[in-house]
Amino acid sequence: MSRLPQVLIVGVGSIGERHLRCFQTTGRAEVSFVEINQSLRATISQRYGVQGFADIDEALMLRPDAAVVATPANQHVEIATKLATAGLHVLIEKPLDVCADGVPRLEEAARERDVLVAIAYVYRCFPALAAMREAVSSGRFGRPVEIVAVCGQHFPTYRPAYRNTYYVNRATGGGAIQDALTHLLNAGEWLVGPIDRLVADAAHRVLDGVDVEDTVHLLARHGEVLGSYSLNQHQAANEVTLTVICEHGLARWESHLQRWRWMIGPDEPWNDETHDPLPRDAAFITQANAFLDALSGQRAPLCSLAEGLQTLRVNLAALASVETGGWQIIRDA
Repeated sequence: MSRLPQVLIVGVGSIGERHLRCFQTTGRAEVSFVEINQSLRATISQRYGVQGFADIDEALMLRPDAAVVATPANQHVEIATKLATAGLHVLIEKPLDVCADGVPRLEEAARERDVLVAIAYVYRCFPALAAMREAVSSGRFGRPVEIVAVCGQHFPTYRPAYRNTYYVNRATGGGAIQDALTHLLNAGEWLVGPIDRLVADAAHRVLDGVDVEDTVHLLARHGEVLGSYSLNQHQAANEVTLTVICEHGLARWESHLQRWRWMIGPDEPWNDETHDPLPRDAAFITQANAFLDALSGQRAPLCSLAEGLQTLRVNLAALASVETGGWQIIRDA
């Protein structure tokens, strides 16, 4: 592109505003946005000095090159399909959606218009996790046999408006499985391959003002690799730990400590691979730059539509398992 690409942000709630800010920070795109809330639209337009529109059709008259879909999850595929049909490349905030019914139409639109569709699973933008993945994939520790993920965060501190957002209802992408566990599941699949079966238990334990689950335990099989995932949204410690146990050693990502570490021999000390502390928006700026790189053909998307669809199927299987109490098989459509 001889000019800066025009990127349209659809929805500028908390995550949409962050996408807008981070694409603007790259200095590689001209940004505008769509927001139906008039007051919020005026606030964001003034705060960032960008043009805001009340609806997508109005925004499309300016012929943007790409868009970020940051609405509630149940609207993702419908809006992305409209944008792809109009010839825009699309980055969809995680998860892909709350059901897979409309995905074939999105795939068809992307194929017919030759546009890129990517999913914004931002864990793939953390340098320590990416470095650990490279080490594990190289065979340095032997064949992966197990993956263990443990995550917790005090939601009222980090997401104080959760009672008034999509989070309150599974139908709009709410609950711990679709909101937070999906990050870990996608990261696990990125590290050791897709999940093909799982069983899950979840419940509402602590969070005030909602009925959706805030605590989840999930067992999975990534083919021959056994997986265990535990997450809650109410503990005091803010931590994410993801461990891959291999034949000849193990590697562990500790997001809250900005490092990954490894060990080979029994009782040997940990070997720490530390990284410089990341500013608040760093991973999202990396994600924005990676998407812009993909638009110009410099790289593949960090998380493809096919990978996002796989994780969506895992999300749905986890929800089904919670309801039925049994193992779920994940199959391609």
